[in-house]
Amino acid sequence: MWWKNSVVYQIYPRSFADSNGDGIGDLNGITAHLDYLQKLGVDVVWLSPVYQSPNDDNGYDISDYQNIMQEFGTMEEFDRMLAEMHKRGIRLVMDLVVNHTSDEHAWFIESKKSKENPYRDFYIWRKGKDGKEPNNWGACFGGSTWEYDRETDMYYLHCFSKKQPDLNWENKAVRNNIYEMMCWWCEKGIDGFRMDVISMISKEQSYPDGEIHGGSSYADFGPFVCNGPRVHEYLQEMNREVLSKYNLLTVGETAGVTIEEAKKYANLDGTELGMVFQFEHVDLTVGEFGKWTDERFCLKDLREVLNKWQTELEGKAWNSLYWSNHDQPRAVSRFGNDGPMYRKLSAKMLATCLHMMKGTPYIYQGEEIGMTNAYFEKIEEYRDIESIHAFEDAMERNIMAEEDMISALKSISRDNARTPMQWNRSRHAGFTTGTPWIGINQNYLQINAEDALQDADSIFYYYQKLIALRKQYNIVVDGIFYGLLEDDDKIYAYERILGNQKLVVGCNFTDKKVDCTLFDNAEEGEELISNYKHHKKGILKPYEARVILFS
Repeated sequence: MWWKNSVVYQIYPRSFADSNGDGIGDLNGITAHLDYLQKLGVDVVWLSPVYQSPNDDNGYDISDYQNIMQEFGTMEEFDRMLAEMHKRGIRLVMDLVVNHTSDEHAWFIESKKSKENPYRDFYIWRKGKDGKEPNNWGACFGGSTWEYDRETDMYYLHCFSKKQPDLNWENKAVRNNIYEMMCWWCEKGIDGFRMDVISMISKEQSYPDGEIHGGSSYADFGPFVCNGPRVHEYLQEMNREVLSKYNLLTVGETAGVTIEEAKKYANLDGTELGMVFQFEHVDLTVGEFGKWTDERFCLKDLREVLNKWQTELEGKAWNSLYWSNHDQPRAVSRFGNDGPMYRKLSAKMLATCLHMMKGTPYIYQGEEIGMTNAYFEKIEEYRDIESIHAFEDAMERNIMAEEDMISALKSISRDNARTPMQWNRSRHAGFTTGTPWIGINQNYLQINAEDALQDADSIFYYYQKLIALRKQYNIVVDGIFYGLLEDDDKIYAYERILGNQKLVVGCNFTDKKVDCTLFDNAEEGEELISNYKHHKKGILKPYEARVILFS
């Protein structure tokens, strides 16, 4: 289980580095920056989808699982990138999107032709009910989950965009085709899979109407789709047919997962997956209008969630640790303070808090230099299908004022994470010589990788040190987690215990000095890392983080 000691770096290829000036990141752009990742010290790259796709949902709508999207390059360029990663001791985890395909996938094109077509049952088709959709479920990107097909007078299910029809995992032929495709990639030499919305592959077969919440027009499909009746059976089969035959990192994106479900998905027997992504800590501000709010989290709520996952999975399953990814806003903007005075300090504090926990840490591209939310002012600047649909829906139904919805998008839109990587101070932040597919964050003159590499006190080198500590001290990987100061609303603290060693971690989540006696005996231990050079006894300074090892 090599992945327990690993640190993963997520690349969103469209926004990482453009090598040919078309404004879109590509595989050669990634290959050109592998030395940068090697210097950071990461062990694994998780690559968001690079498969052939019409790009309705930025590559999560796949039309050919065994071809590369033309905008990203060729299979030969993929092979070269993989070889160059392996040369540097970096493994590659691919995004596996098998809950749905694109409606332009050959399987779906066949499936639509007739009710008798051999591929008909590769997707989920149902007759309408009373002249309407088969049920009242709402899709993630707006509207019904059902799209009418005039040709065969039936509806197909799509939990996301109508261009993303859901696969029918009840059909053994579907599963066999997927396993065959996965083996093909494994034989190519990849090192694992991050499995997109994998908790949704098994649906409640009666497809009942759901409950409509708040001001929504449609019902929540979650209870009938997430963690469905056969999901563990399918994953155990996948494990037997594919995963157990290779030495892989596997992580499932598991919407709606509970602790009890996570123990099954990521059980230590290794019969399903290595770990899962849970979303409780990034869903703390979900309210009347779902995720669309600019409300800030409360530290007590955050602590309760993070501590629960740490303590309740102990000895039963492995944690994945993350603050942000391609579907979440920037970590320092959401959980820290992205103003000029505290951006570096709070970014380092957040990194400390996460990387000293038990589990495999994930770094999202740009997090290591403290990239911030884009704060786009107009809806025309957004590219994300989810954000655009949500804005249009809010305006159409008049449920939020335009300025309130824009404020929510500035806080929470997925596009905050998708603005191009800020490499240097040159035009378009060194991402492209052309016109970028989405706007560049205008703070690239102050925040970029080139400047970070020249500053010994940068966030980059702080991450580099955190990663090195994981390699150096077994307690960081294996120590048992215990929460500390559990009623404090300003400091997040915990300890890790391994044998006769104790690691004490304290993080001030505020811009104020806070009384703290955790480190009054710090001189008896060894300070492994801190974002301040000098400390004051009995106090944690604004956004201060300290890690002391006692032996």
